[in-house]
Amino acid sequence: MKHDEHKPPNSRSISRRSFIKGAGALAAASGLVRTPGADAGAATSSGAQEGIVERLGPDAQTIELKINGEVRRVTVEPRETLLRALRDHLNLTGTKLVCDRGACGACTVHLDGKPVTSCMILAIDARGHEITTIEKIRIKGDKTGLFGAFVEHDGAQCGFCTPGMVMSLAAALASNPKANLEDVKRAVAGNICRCGTYPHVFAAALSVARDTRGGGAGES
Repeated sequence: MKHDEHKPPNSRSISRRSFIKGAGALAAASGLVRTPGADAGAATSSGAQEGIVERLGPDAQTIELKINGEVRRVTVEPRETLLRALRDHLNLTGTKLVCDRGACGACTVHLDGKPVTSCMILAIDARGHEITTIEKIRIKGDKTGLFGAFVEHDGAQCGFCTPGMVMSLAAALASNPKANLEDVKRAVAGNICRCGTYPHVFAAALSVARDTRGGGAGES
């Protein structure tokens, strides 16, 4: 008797390939494949109607960004980061391109008052937010006092990290004007200085905090 005669009628062996194909079809049927409107909250701009997915690209799009209190129009590809938009399209080169991986902090800007690495944010995702760059602090007369403090305490050498350091510290001192040493260290924990000027950076920030305190060092 042949071995095949022991198989139940109409039975078939299932190959690994057919199993994977079947699982993929089942996933699509069960709703794992996104349908229009499924992620409207994440994909739409502030002005888009609820339930309608905004589709951008692949060509460049003209968008509006509110930067340093001014609405700027810029034409960018959907894949371009906020850092690239600032530097390459809007000539705001104070924000530095160094690692381009969100690891060094040189490209730090403020998004709604919070420090963020602009190389990790798409320009189109920054729409509807208040963007602040190092240029605003410099042009507005440096109300923070950080620029003068950096000069006084020799807090900059090559200068590539300096704008990011200033932006991180400006946000920290805005929320906590009487910051101590540990607060300052925490504020610039994501900013890398390859020249090793951390003690000078700390001293600069603490001098601003000390002035806010009205005397006395800003020790921890």
